[in-house]
Amino acid sequence: MNEKIPFSVAMSIYKNDDLEYLEDALDSIVINQSLKPDEIVIVGDGPLPQSLIRVIEQEIRKTHCANIPTNIVFLPQEVNRGLGEALHIACENCRYDYIARMDSDDISLPDRFEKQMQCFEEDPELSMVGGMITEFVGEPENIVSKRLLPLDNEGIYKMMQTRCGVNHVTVIMKKADLMRAGNYSGKFRQEDFYLWARMMKSHCKFRNIPDVVVNVRSGADQFARRGGLAYFNQHMKVFKFMYHEGLISYPVLLKNYCLRFAQVTFPTKLRTWIYQYILRK
Repeated sequence: MNEKIPFSVAMSIYKNDDLEYLEDALDSIVINQSLKPDEIVIVGDGPLPQSLIRVIEQEIRKTHCANIPTNIVFLPQEVNRGLGEALHIACENCRYDYIARMDSDDISLPDRFEKQMQCFEEDPELSMVGGMITEFVGEPENIVSKRLLPLDNEGIYKMMQTRCGVNHVTVIMKKADLMRAGNYSGKFRQEDFYLWARMMKSHCKFRNIPDVVVNVRSGADQFARRGGLAYFNQHMKVFKFMYHEGLISYPVLLKNYCLRFAQVTFPTKLRTWIYQYILRK
């Protein structure tokens, strides 16, 4: 890369987060990264145990001892507002023009930021750069699936008509375009898909790189949570928004209604099989 483009990382943590997982996640985006972020903004979504706060304090000490100039900003909140609102606060408080997302229990690969920021150098018109993920259970070496997505803007927009064409935890966004689309919102629980839809409405340009950039922690209950009418309703709210904004046609809305309803009513074992062997690679 040429002169380094400064960027922030936005994270949210809450009271039930695992201490070891949080430490691994933070190490993966600071200590172990080839391109260090200039800032990490962590929102504490509601009251937190002191043990979680100590993990953040420990990470601050690590960066100082290693002479890493990453500034870690912790923003505790008195009330739990949910991920969408927490990320809204985090991104509002990010100082730099580019914002990377990271979850509190996943692991970024060491060259993630270097590869993704290079894309913005190559094409300044990009609004967002994402990448591929692997999903693991237990140890990172125990990979159970990989989620591969379209690479170019046209392919991502096409996939967005029926399901999410971006792996949320992998994205780096141009802050100006994020804010132009209204920032994250707590209106729907599908806060990422809702944001991508609003960025599509604003004609933002997306790109995915073909490399795996984040190892995502999975578990036995991951696909069980993707069932039930509440999950169905949250997805359909986003698709209805897309329909009213002219992003999808009425036949596509009906198709999504049928596919999503079938998905959430399947037995968990069948739903798990579909995700792992059809919707994943």
